[in-house]
Amino acid sequence: MNQLLFTASVWVLPVIFAITLHEAAHGWVAWRLGDDTAMRLGRVTFNPLAHIDRFGTVILPATLLFLRAPFLFGWAKPVPVNFARLRRPRRDMILVAAAGPGINLLLATASAAALHFVVLAPAPADEWLQRNLLNSLQINVILAVFNMLPLPPLDGGRVLVGLLPAPLARRVAALERAGMFILVGLIFILPMLGRQIGVRLDVFAWLVGTPALFLMRLIATGVGLG
Repeated sequence: MNQLLFTASVWVLPVIFAITLHEAAHGWVAWRLGDDTAMRLGRVTFNPLAHIDRFGTVILPATLLFLRAPFLFGWAKPVPVNFARLRRPRRDMILVAAAGPGINLLLATASAAALHFVVLAPAPADEWLQRNLLNSLQINVILAVFNMLPLPPLDGGRVLVGLLPAPLARRVAALERAGMFILVGLIFILPMLGRQIGVRLDVFAWLVGTPALFLMRLIATGVGLG
C-alpha cells in the first residue's frame, strides 16, 4: 500500500500541472489575441478543478498507471475558443493551438533543469522530488508531441488547418468530429488487433514514443544533464 501511494504521489502532481497549464495557456493566448471566451468562463486559471475532465484527467491516467502501461497521458476539458473573435483568425488560431504544447515543453525543460537541485533536498524528500521532476519531464514531452499530431481536434490538427490553403483546410477541419474516434482506434484498437495476428501495430509508440524520447534526450542535454 505504501509503495502504491508513493507511486501515485509522484504522478499526480506532474499530470495535474501538465494538463492544467496546457489548457490555461490556450485560454490566455486567445484572450491576448482578442477572444475573451475562456476568460469569461473562468478557464484562464491555474485551478485544476476548472479544467479536469473526469475520464481524461482522472480515470484514464489512473487506469494506465494501475496497469503499468509503458506510457501515461490524458486530457482536460477543452478550452472554448471563438476563432471568429480573434484579430487575425487564421494566424491566431495557430498561435492559440501551439500555446498548449509550447507550455508543456517549457515545463519539461524547467523540470529537467530543476533536477540539478535535487541534491539540496534532504532524504527521503530528494527521491520523491526527483521522481516528480522526471515524471514531469516525461509527461509534458509526451503531451506536447501527442497534441501536435496533425489531426483535429488535437492542437496539431488546428495548426495544420491554419497553415493549409482554404480548400484543404476545410477538408482537414471536417475530420474533427471523427478525430477522437480515429485516435482511439489508432492507440488502442489497432494494437489489440495486431496482437491477435502477431504483428506489432503500436502506432502510439511510432508517432509519439520515438519523437518524445528524442525530445527528452535533447532537453536533458540542453540543460546539462548529459
